[in-house]
Amino acid sequence: MIQKYLLNKNRIMCLELLLMMWPTGVMADDGKLSGTVIGTAESVDYSTSQQSTTVNTREMAFDGDLNTCFASWERSYTWTGLDLGTPHVITKVGWSPRNDSQGPKRVVLGVFEGSNREDFMDALPLYIITEQGVIGQMSYADVSCSAGFRYVRYVGPSDARCNIAELEFYGHEGEGDNSQLYQLTNLPTVSIHTQDGVIPFDKETEISSQIIIISDNGTKLLSEPGGVRERGNYSRTFPKKPYRIKFDKKQKVLDAPDKAKKWTLINNYGDKTLMRNLLAFEISRMMGMPYTPYGTAVDVMLNGEYKGCYQLCDQIEVNSGRVNITEMAPEDIEGEALTGGYLFEIDAYAYDEVSMFTSAKGNPVTIKSPKDDEIVPEQSAYIEDYFNKMERQWKTYLDLNTFLRHFLVGELSGNTDTYWSVYMYKERNDEMIYTGPVWDFDLAFENDNRTYPIMSKTDYIYRSGGSCAGNMKSFVDRIVVSDAASRAQLLTIWDEVRQGGLTEEYLVNFIDQMEQTLDQSQQLNFTRWPIMNKKVHQNPVIWGSYAAEVQNVRRYITERIAWMDNKLGYTYEPPSSVTVSRSTLNEQPCAVYSLQGRYCGNSLQGLASGTYIVVQNQKARKVVVK
Repeated sequence: MIQKYLLNKNRIMCLELLLMMWPTGVMADDGKLSGTVIGTAESVDYSTSQQSTTVNTREMAFDGDLNTCFASWERSYTWTGLDLGTPHVITKVGWSPRNDSQGPKRVVLGVFEGSNREDFMDALPLYIITEQGVIGQMSYADVSCSAGFRYVRYVGPSDARCNIAELEFYGHEGEGDNSQLYQLTNLPTVSIHTQDGVIPFDKETEISSQIIIISDNGTKLLSEPGGVRERGNYSRTFPKKPYRIKFDKKQKVLDAPDKAKKWTLINNYGDKTLMRNLLAFEISRMMGMPYTPYGTAVDVMLNGEYKGCYQLCDQIEVNSGRVNITEMAPEDIEGEALTGGYLFEIDAYAYDEVSMFTSAKGNPVTIKSPKDDEIVPEQSAYIEDYFNKMERQWKTYLDLNTFLRHFLVGELSGNTDTYWSVYMYKERNDEMIYTGPVWDFDLAFENDNRTYPIMSKTDYIYRSGGSCAGNMKSFVDRIVVSDAASRAQLLTIWDEVRQGGLTEEYLVNFIDQMEQTLDQSQQLNFTRWPIMNKKVHQNPVIWGSYAAEVQNVRRYITERIAWMDNKLGYTYEPPSSVTVSRSTLNEQPCAVYSLQGRYCGNSLQGLASGTYIVVQNQKARKVVVK
């Protein structure tokens, strides 16, 4: 009995020892995989600095020798991997850097991918390396991806020649499923693979692509064909490029309210908080703008290379869920059909556009819809004439409500570009020209050396160094400076939104939440783009850390709300609290807001029990609904 007990105990101890030695997260049948080596064929011979196919080749990443390496001829978008013959679920990856002084850091941001197409158009990420490697030693990481792949690869980070000494893939044969995929951080991952690996190079050429979005902690996958190209004007000059993606069919992207084909990936290169646009969009919603673009932060990859933290948001266009006006056809050239709808932009870059005009008062205007290749002369002439009429008779033809709300968003945010680019639109059978949506806030919230420090200025930012297209400064002066009725309406709107929840506390809380949400992604972003201690774009100050950059915005918004109150001659009094029944306030028109500033309608009927801000007869009060 004693011998049998000892024998069983020894077996258990041996089993436990084997389990301790087995790679973490790898099943018993998840051995190291082998296959046909694939990848970038051209390598570099460092001894001659010449291109080669026999020295430092892709095969050397799988030769078991930590002293050899793969080094590609091209510096970026190069890779090596394996054709496994059949799909395998990958549970672990391993790597070792090139045995060189620069080798350990050249694996940082290297990406592992799996695919079932030889061209990797349908590739999904498996893992991104975030730490430096160790020369002469393998590093390992578990893979959290339930899908099976025939092809696996390692894509070197930008400007690194791939530079990898050894790679290993572990897993087991199987088709797998999409129940659990890999996200780079807590943010959604947007991964774009282009046909033949072509990198977007201008604003006109759309490159066929497969666009993949992984979200909800890796449990949700959107994978659809489409196209990608660069976008923007000045933002295209930065090394971190902005993009426009276009699905072949309309898609519901993440938690966006509506389907659409076109979406933008804003680079936010000079905004080291990565949140200025999203903060401005939140102010726009609280300001009651009819349409505020959808936007959310994402991580972006292009052909397996990590590109950074971006803002995925709407393309500004005529669409039922965006600028909701009538979309014109080329035959709409007379009568009511000719009157709209039109989407246009007062635009300092209009002179570079195809469809544009300069107004009678010297303001450059780009016509966005109808599109360049669809608009006809009758339509161009109509909207130019109508815009000129609006400039002459703005009290009759300019919707003052949207213009003033747009103005307040720009001034509260301290956006020096508010009148450098102004979107406007006109609907069919509607005499008014409306302003919006708001757009482009990377220089706002105290991020422009031409106006820093904003709080030292006694006048509005558009009059104190702000950038204005054409003669927009004079146009705005006529409304918000010279016209008493407009100033009175401006004060009324400000009172409405302040009483509706636009407070220092609310906006600071929003900033705090964004800082927490962006933390993982910003660390990757500033590894990819090490600019935290450099002045880029119009940065006025080097704050030195992400936390300090965010604190600058937090401080600014706190001071700016008080400045705006003073400038407008407004005294903020927090709403008092009363308890009412649901029918009490229904006899007269009112506007109901949540404590977070969200508009909840014009009635208490149908609302859940809770506390709301009710604006009625230009007075606001806090109402507890039971």
